[in-house]
Amino acid sequence: MDQRISAFSGATALTVAGSDSGGGAGIQADLLTFAARGVFGTTAITCLTAQNPGGVSAVEALPPAFVREQMEQVARYFSLGAAKTGMLLNAGIIAEAAAFFAGQRDLPLVVDPVMVATSGAVLLERSAITALREQLLPRATVITPNLDEATVLLGQSIRPEDMETAALQLSDTFATAVLLKGGHLPGDDLLDVLVIPGEKARAYRHERIPGVHTHGSGCTLASAIAAELAKGEALPDAVETAIAYLRAGMRTPLPIGREYFIAHG
Repeated sequence: MDQRISAFSGATALTVAGSDSGGGAGIQADLLTFAARGVFGTTAITCLTAQNPGGVSAVEALPPAFVREQMEQVARYFSLGAAKTGMLLNAGIIAEAAAFFAGQRDLPLVVDPVMVATSGAVLLERSAITALREQLLPRATVITPNLDEATVLLGQSIRPEDMETAALQLSDTFATAVLLKGGHLPGDDLLDVLVIPGEKARAYRHERIPGVHTHGSGCTLASAIAAELAKGEALPDAVETAIAYLRAGMRTPLPIGREYFIAHG
């Protein structure tokens, strides 16, 4: 049998996110990750962006009802194993996504609470933060904030030594599992913390991989978790596999121009 066919798991996942014209993040990174993990990827595009890894110059949001219709059409045809959300931008899109997932209560959902791009571009309107907190995060199986996003969600700064406490606070606040990502920590020693309600916190320690552009790293990690959940993996195993996948793609990156980018394979 063709190896490419034998690698396909038979699982299907949905990503609800924005399109990155530079190809390294958003919908594009999600689909690359799903395929690399042996999962068929489906999409509901929330926004079109004009961007490259250096920055975002323009964003066009799609009508919330149209975003919802994309999700509904996918769900009518495919047996979804998991879903993830990325860039949602505004309260209207969040409301439609939350309403859709309310009708898919058994569907594992990874919410990457995307707020600001690495370049500094705003990917979530400030007026939409309340909608995200109240409507979508409590429906998630796991949320994957970085330290900046966690600071916004908790309304307080987070010191490196307080990461486990912050992850526990987020889990208690939104009644869901939390993977708090430490990629924004200073220095080369990084820490991610996974908190699952009712379980002991899990810490994942790694060294920073130098020389690789991190554009799309959050999208890649969240979609890799969703892919593993779609295949029936337990959340701790899905997180460990996803972290290993992301780090492998950074250890053997793609040389494009004068920079190196995360490889999917």
